Amino acid sequence: MFTVRLSKRECQDNEKIDRFLQEAQTGFLGLTDGLTPYVVPLNFVWVQERGAFYFHGAEEGRKMELMARNKEACLTVSESFGTIPDPIPAKTDTAYMSVMAFGEMELVPDLAEATEAMQAMLDKYAPGYYKAPLSASHVERYRSSTGSRTFIFKLVVRERTAKENVKEQS
Repeated sequence: MFTVRLSKRECQDNEKIDRFLQEAQTGFLGLTDGLTPYVVPLNFVWVQERGAFYFHGAEEGRKMELMARNKEACLTVSESFGTIPDPIPAKTDTAYMSVMAFGEMELVPDLAEATEAMQAMLDKYAPGYYKAPLSASHVERYRSSTGSRTFIFKLVVRERTAKENVKEQS
C-alpha cells in the first residue's frame, strides 16, 4: 500500500474523490516496458461501480504494445485551482486535487461493457449532443479514417491515493 507522505493533504473522502474523477477532463496513463516509462494523456471515465477507469484508442500503437507486455499501470488525474499566495515567498503554494490509481490494464472484449463505457464518455465529453444512445453495432463496426478499429480498455483499480490543498475562503 502506498501512503501519502504529507498526511495532512491526504483526501479520504470517497464521495469527493469520485466527484472529482467524474468532472476531471484528462488523465495521464503511465505504462512501462520494464525499462522506459511512457506516460500518455487520455480522456477517461471513472465507473465507480466497476472500480475501473475506461479509455479508448486505436488497436495498434505504442500504448497497446506496452499493455500487452506489462499490464501494470498507473493513472494520475490532477487539477490546479490557482495559487495560494503568502507574505513569506517560500510558503506560497498551489491549490489542487490529485488522484493516483494503480492497477492492471485489461482490454474490454464484452461488447455491452464497451458500449456502456463509450456512452459514458459521450455523456461526459459531449453532454446532450447526441439524441439517441450509442448502439453496440456502431462500437463494433466503427473504423477510423486510417482503417483502425477502436479498442476499449480499462484500468482495474487495485489501489488509489488522493491529495488536495484547498484555498481558504476569504
